[in-house]
Amino acid sequence: MNETAQLAKFTAEMEFDKLPPQAVLMAKQCLLDWLGVALRGAHEEPARILRETALKMCGIGESTVFDGGSRRVDPVSAALVNGAASHTLDFDDLHNPSIIHLATVVIPAAVAVAEACHKSGKALLTAICAGYEAGARAGEAIIPESYFYWHTTGTAGIFGSAAASASLLGLDAQQTNMCLGSAGTQAAGLWEFLKEGAMSKALHAGRAASAGVFSAYLAQSGFTAASKILEGEKGFCPALSEAPRIEKITQNLSYNDLKIQHNSFKPYACCKHAHAAVYGAQTLRSSHGIKPEDIDCVELHVNNITDFLINNPAPQNVYGCKFSIQYCVAAALVYGKVGVDEFNAQARGSAVMQKIMDKISVVKDEKQELLNRENPAKLASEIIIKMKNGTKYQMQVDYPKGDPDNPMTWEESNAKFIALAEPVCGRRKAEKLSAYIKNIEEISDITAEFKKIFNKE
Repeated sequence: MNETAQLAKFTAEMEFDKLPPQAVLMAKQCLLDWLGVALRGAHEEPARILRETALKMCGIGESTVFDGGSRRVDPVSAALVNGAASHTLDFDDLHNPSIIHLATVVIPAAVAVAEACHKSGKALLTAICAGYEAGARAGEAIIPESYFYWHTTGTAGIFGSAAASASLLGLDAQQTNMCLGSAGTQAAGLWEFLKEGAMSKALHAGRAASAGVFSAYLAQSGFTAASKILEGEKGFCPALSEAPRIEKITQNLSYNDLKIQHNSFKPYACCKHAHAAVYGAQTLRSSHGIKPEDIDCVELHVNNITDFLINNPAPQNVYGCKFSIQYCVAAALVYGKVGVDEFNAQARGSAVMQKIMDKISVVKDEKQELLNRENPAKLASEIIIKMKNGTKYQMQVDYPKGDPDNPMTWEESNAKFIALAEPVCGRRKAEKLSAYIKNIEEISDITAEFKKIFNKE
């Protein structure tokens, strides 16, 4: 059996009762984190434009548009708009070894199909685990080479949304194989938009989520596709990497250690590659009482991908700032936090921020590159802060807050969720949603429960 077929069989046959308890807990935490980011992100300009445009062409259905209202549409459209919304703030989770924001593609697809089919909470959690497994494995096979051109969330992530959707539709192994084939031929997402700080990143997630849903429905109807879409001679992995690690697709494929158990969460609303340096800046600031006016200069030692992606000393807009390690570290040093508000117009226009950014230099460091090559889960950086009085503070960060080795607790994720959801739907609904997700395996029909919460009271 080829690699794509093996992965299809494993995800198609995944059962809730076989999931490790830690995987179930992580699936619920991923869902909670995703929903908070999606609700708040829905009101950002990129998500609003995409939603208003897409919904002009959508069909009526059972799948919720998560913008705080009660509108329900067809599952393909719901996956598109909710996937995009959850990726606008750059506050969504990341599977470090594959560099995929799996929640933004897997969960909007899974929730949309689960609602359309009136599935249970157990079925939804199983689908989320299946989606994370497929997406992560596809991503690990092409990282790091593909990442210099291709946004893995939009490319490999599409296999996650496809597998999750297939799971909820009850597709068998062969049908799931066809679903993955149709999804893979639609994979896309280029980094060129970063030069202008354009809105394309949200589109990558939305299209990957919706394409996975559409592919699953196609497979259900008998539509055929490449059976070796991942490893085939003209398939996904050879196309995106000169030396793909095909073995990653099926290596240790079992319930013993699912990919979702190695997921990370974001305490900072910016590119994950900045998080190690931001965590270091935040920690040093707190530990030593560092004041911006006392800083002489700051050095950031980073790996090649971090340097390529977010070494941006003069960002021009919100997206540019989220993908500027200089801005993100300066925000941590000036404000002590890097949340949603630290990217508003007032924060970005601060003269103090500009002064600190001008003092930050980025060094491409072979030590950090070697750490990442040896262990792709390590998106490490070193920060060195030199003070005007000659004092030097230094910190190597291998695992920033939110990584599996430095995890966010359920309570921390819940606090993040409430902070994001409350401005959109109020404290009462936010707390209802949190409680609902915490016990979602007990729900027999998630559609009915979401209707109860989001219908006007």
